[in-house]
Amino acid sequence: MGRRTRSKSASTVKQCATMRGTVVAGGGWDVLTRWDKIRVTERMVEYIEAHLTEPVTLAALAAEARYSPFHAARMFKEITGLAPFEYLRKRRLSAAAERLRATDCRVVDVAFDFLFDSHEGFARAFARQFGFPPSRFRRSGADAELFVPPRLSDWYARRQRGEIAMTESAKLETVFVQVLERPARRLILKRGTAATHYFEYCTEVGCDVPEILSTVKGALHEPMGLWLPEAMVPAGTSRYVMGVEVPADFAAPPPEGFEIMDLPPCRYLVFQGPPFPDSEFERAVTSLWDAMNAYRPETYGYRWADDDGPRFQLSPEGYRGAIEGRPVRPVNG
Repeated sequence: MGRRTRSKSASTVKQCATMRGTVVAGGGWDVLTRWDKIRVTERMVEYIEAHLTEPVTLAALAAEARYSPFHAARMFKEITGLAPFEYLRKRRLSAAAERLRATDCRVVDVAFDFLFDSHEGFARAFARQFGFPPSRFRRSGADAELFVPPRLSDWYARRQRGEIAMTESAKLETVFVQVLERPARRLILKRGTAATHYFEYCTEVGCDVPEILSTVKGALHEPMGLWLPEAMVPAGTSRYVMGVEVPADFAAPPPEGFEIMDLPPCRYLVFQGPPFPDSEFERAVTSLWDAMNAYRPETYGYRWADDDGPRFQLSPEGYRGAIEGRPVRPVNG
């Protein structure tokens, strides 16, 4: 995957460097991050799920992806491990199995409902996927391992929280950890409605927020993604936001649709992974999460203090590695 070109004025969270709703007929593949491809593939997965009993064409999936048919199919297989129509067949057969178990519809009617050409073709495909024909499946009440639609973005959110462990073959990489003191300052931010991670936020708000934040004059650093403490989340707004910090005396109005909030002084443990090639972006980010989840700040006289300030993530750029910060306090503080 080629390196993304960055302007000097806009170093944004890498996940947000998406195609921004444009149609790419033949190019753009080399600048997509893993996160971009996941978002595009999720659109195709959702389209398939909504059309299990209707004809689905590669052209329709490409239109949903906003990429050419060639790139849409390639992207889909890279992310899901299956070609689009192999995935579609598995989902239709699984949905058919659920209907056979839940209703008394005739097998042939279920076959036609899910667009199989014949009872025989449906029975053969069903047996290949589940190991027995549909009539036996219904009659015996045997268990079948259904192929369910994945929520690709949720995997990353759960991995970040440590709910999904790294594989046994994975190794924690050496990361640089430092204590960072942040003085009182202000945060220009845009809230979502319920987002808990980037993918949900981008769906709710859009992916142009970092680009807008990069125009703020007097910002202390680049735009970043943040997970706000509960006390900083008004009812009906999201925990995950995007924002940029400015000095405590910053008095200029924020961009339209944004707001300003005060942040108290806060101490952070900042984790920085090693540099990585663009092709290993996903591994670099998840490896840093694994290191953070395994880290025990008490060993060094600190404890996590997530109520003291936002957890933040800077742009995971290959030349500097992935960078995230989490609030701490001294154990006896």
